[in-house]
Formats: sequence, structure tokens, C-alpha cells
Amino acid sequence: MMETAESRPWSDLQPELLGLVLRRLPSIADRVRLRAVCHPWRSNSLLQSIPLPFPWITLPDGTFLSIPGGEIHHMPVPVGACCCGSIDDWLFLMTSDGGCSLVNPFSKTTLKLPELAKVWKRKISNPNSCISPVSYKLVVPSPLDSAPDSLVAALIMDDDNCATLCISQPPIATDLFRDDKVPALQIEDVAFFDGKLYALCGFGKLCIVELGNDLCIASTECIIHSLHELDGIPKSLPKVDNRGYTVSVYLVECGGRLLIVKRWFESIHGPVSDYVFGYDNTVAFDVFEADLSTNPGRWRRISKLGGHALFLGQHASKSLPATECSGYREDCIYFMADYLGLPCSVNPLLDSGVYNMRNGKITPLMVQTAAAPPERAGQWRPAWFFPPEAV
Repeated sequence: MMETAESRPWSDLQPELLGLVLRRLPSIADRVRLRAVCHPWRSNSLLQSIPLPFPWITLPDGTFLSIPGGEIHHMPVPVGACCCGSIDDWLFLMTSDGGCSLVNPFSKTTLKLPELAKVWKRKISNPNSCISPVSYKLVVPSPLDSAPDSLVAALIMDDDNCATLCISQPPIATDLFRDDKVPALQIEDVAFFDGKLYALCGFGKLCIVELGNDLCIASTECIIHSLHELDGIPKSLPKVDNRGYTVSVYLVECGGRLLIVKRWFESIHGPVSDYVFGYDNTVAFDVFEADLSTNPGRWRRISKLGGHALFLGQHASKSLPATECSGYREDCIYFMADYLGLPCSVNPLLDSGVYNMRNGKITPLMVQTAAAPPERAGQWRPAWFFPPEAV
């Protein structure tokens, strides 16, 4: 008789095979489950060099949604704080009394910031107006995990379409710049690139914000004046009389390039009371690279991201090489509903998806349908949140 082959326990799985399995798990929840199987799997998995997991989305009810698995996570944050944005694996939190901080819920590290809502305050010509800040975007020149004393630039947008740029060396606000004092600028977004702070202004203008030794804003220099002939409706969008389009613009660093991303929404025009901006579908994207080799510079349309994946957001944008991350798709833009004009309680998956720059197609961000997050007081703003490699 043939001898029955002796089966070996799963705990004896070779570390290199375990690493292959881990590399194919984009979800942190799945990685945690794998490590919980037994002690050998946990100890061996911690020795593996594995790709970054897929990011989470902060939800209005204070929880985190894992993409693409759909798991809901709870993370410890200060009581009464709400999330207004993020930087990598740091949350930008604001309390009811106006206190602001950057918190890493994994390392428990906290960086105190200026009270940005108070910094924003400006004189309003009409005393009966109820203008308030509605959006915050924070950018840094270096990752906070390696440079916790980094300079922080905060772009504060209000519901009067006025932008305030706050430069701070936490916890002190060093300098302010407000575009209602210089209306020609109309700041739309900011980003650090090669150590310099750039501002995207109206009609495709790109400016460098020069900072002095005291971190005060010394000057602004316009280096690209407009989009010129690259502006206009994408060829993929039909021109129909009863159909209009609106646009959101983003300034992002991607693979050593500075990009403008234009996000097009389909809008059906009707009575003002029946039309709310942002509830319509994203239908197309345009991407332009800043060519700074000429003087003045110019924008150049591109059709690929150089193998990167781009996670686009009003409160945070980030690009990563797709080959170094788990489950990321090359030359794709990941997006969700986080733009101005949406109530805090709106489900960020209402208008979300993945835009493939190679074929121009948009596919769902998640295969399964996720329920709308419940409403609650002190709702969070949806933002991309990038957990570390190992948790």
C-alpha cells in the first residue's frame, strides 16, 4: 500500500510563501486576520516587506471605510473632535471650541495647530451675511512622520468663495494671505513641489508663494498665466443643449511632476431650488502637467500618470507608484464626493469611482453598494486616509 502523505500544519508555511499572500491583500483588515491565525504567521509577517495597503475614507459618522473590502473601522480620537481633512496617516481634527491639531491615531502623536477658524476671520461688508469657513486643506513639504516640526500651509475656503492661506510653524500662525485683498489671484488650491509652495489661481494661473526667512509670505510670482488653448470641454463629452457641465480643479504632485486635474460634472439646469451643486455625476477628467522649463511656463495635456495611482480630494490628494502598493491600478484617478457645497452627512460614495486615463473609462470605486453613513452632530468631512504598512 502507498504510504499516506503526512500533512503539515499551516503554521509551518514558509515565510516567503506567507509574504506572497500578504502582497495580494490590499485590505488592512485581511492582513490583521492573517496575522491572527497563529504566532508563527504573526512573527513572520512582521518581517516581510509588503506594499502599502489601500487607503481608507473618513466617513461623516466618525468611522473609517476600508477600500475595496468595505470594512468599517473605529479609531481612537479625542472626544468631541471632528475630522476636517488629513495628511497621509494624520488626521486634521477640530474641536467645538476651535482648537486644531494633527493627530496620528496609530502612533498617538499630536501636533497642535493654530486655531484656523479664528485665523480666517475677516471683515464682511454686509453684517447680515452668515459667511463661515467650509473647507480646509493642509499641505506640508515633508512627511510628518519623518519631520514632525514641518512647516504647514493651510488653505481655508469659505462659502463666499474667498480663500485664506495660512502659513504656520505649529502651533504658531506665522503669516496670512487672503485673496479678497488681491482679487486677481482667486486661489483654488495649493501644493508643495520640490520644496516650494505653489498656488493654483483662477483661469489656470500658477504662482509660487515665496516665503522669507521668518516664514512670512514675501511675494507671489505668476509663472504660468493660463491654460490657453488647452481649456474647454473634453472631446469625450457630448454638447447637448439641455446639458451643462461644472468643474472642480486640483493642484497635485504626482511622480515628480506638478499637475492640474480638472474634474467635470454633468449638471441638469433647472430652478435654483431644485438644483444643488455636487449631486451630479463625475463624467470626465482632464490632466495637465506644468512645464517649468520655459519662461513663462506652460501647461501640457498628459494621458498617463507614469505608472502612478492618484487619490484626488479637496481636503487631501496623494499619488503613489502603483507597483509599490497593494491593489492600486496604474494611471488611474480615484475620487469620491468631498467637494464644496455638499452637506457633511452626504455619503462620499454617492459620486465616487476610478477613472482610467488610458481608456477614459470610469468604474465604481467599490463593487458592492455601501449604505449611506448615518447623520450625527459634529460630522466629519470625507478625506483619504493612508494607514501605515503594518498596524
